[in-house]
Amino acid sequence: MSTSSRLSVRLSRLLNMIPYFIANPGISAADAAADLGVTTKQLMSDLNQLWMCGLPGYGPGDLIDLSFSEESIEVTFSAGIDRPLRLTSTEATALLVALRSIVDMPGMVDPTAAHAAIAKIEAAITGGLLVPESEPPTAASGPEAAGKDPVATVRAALADKRAVRIVYYSASRDVVSERVVDPIRIVLVDNNSYLQGWCRQAEGVRLFRFDRIEAATELGEAARPPSHATAEAAALDLFQDDPAVPLARLLVRPDYGWVLDQYPMHRMAVHPDGSLEATMRFATLDWMARLLLGFGSGVTVLGPPELVAAVRERSNAALAAYAAAGYEEAGTP
Repeated sequence: MSTSSRLSVRLSRLLNMIPYFIANPGISAADAAADLGVTTKQLMSDLNQLWMCGLPGYGPGDLIDLSFSEESIEVTFSAGIDRPLRLTSTEATALLVALRSIVDMPGMVDPTAAHAAIAKIEAAITGGLLVPESEPPTAASGPEAAGKDPVATVRAALADKRAVRIVYYSASRDVVSERVVDPIRIVLVDNNSYLQGWCRQAEGVRLFRFDRIEAATELGEAARPPSHATAEAAALDLFQDDPAVPLARLLVRPDYGWVLDQYPMHRMAVHPDGSLEATMRFATLDWMARLLLGFGSGVTVLGPPELVAAVRERSNAALAAYAAAGYEEAGTP
């Protein structure tokens, strides 16, 4: 980033800090730095800079006045900077696009807050023409609300830095299990949102897709993921190889490429005709055979031999059932 760009970013941050501290009197430096996306050291530097800014005259009663330490920050004179900067039309449009793209992704944002923000931005852009007749309902909070919605419970546990007990459906294993997880962060991978956390059952970092968390309960104990598990890159590979779990080799027809977005598959190769070779871990031969039969001719099993045999056996049984029912060909009276 060029020097002028850095100065512009800092100026925008400085101009918005006064309204922020007016709205959050007495906030600590650490909490404010986290909200503003800077380090505590940078925040304290910004505050010292603000102390020398103000109205022409630059004497007592003209300069911005603050009372601040690492424990508490308060504005005693704002010099008229009481409101945050307005968004440009380009900034507002970009923000709307971003909000709309993530609002329906479980766990990424509070949907009620996001919809309220969208309505307010639209109203500001159109001069108030799109102001809703009534405000969106306020989201319930607290243990009672969190207990009813697994996503809200997990988000609350993450914010409270507490462990959470979840009931989770694993699509690749076709099992529902209960486990205790120490939340680390929420991540977005391939347009799906996941809870990244330390699974005490597996003793490792795992990603849990939000739409597969069937129930969640925040526990009364602090989350305690190991220090090495909280690194940004930890376990961001959804489909870590486990040699103990069988690996299916599949050939996916070009028009069935969507299955790679819906199931934990690794793309291995793309053929000239557009078909894809992929692999997928599975725990139960019976479940995997049923899954693949559901794709019809869209997915062909290449291996292992026992899976090929299981799919062939089920296919023959289905054809025999059609024949017994008086059908000459599958699907034809």
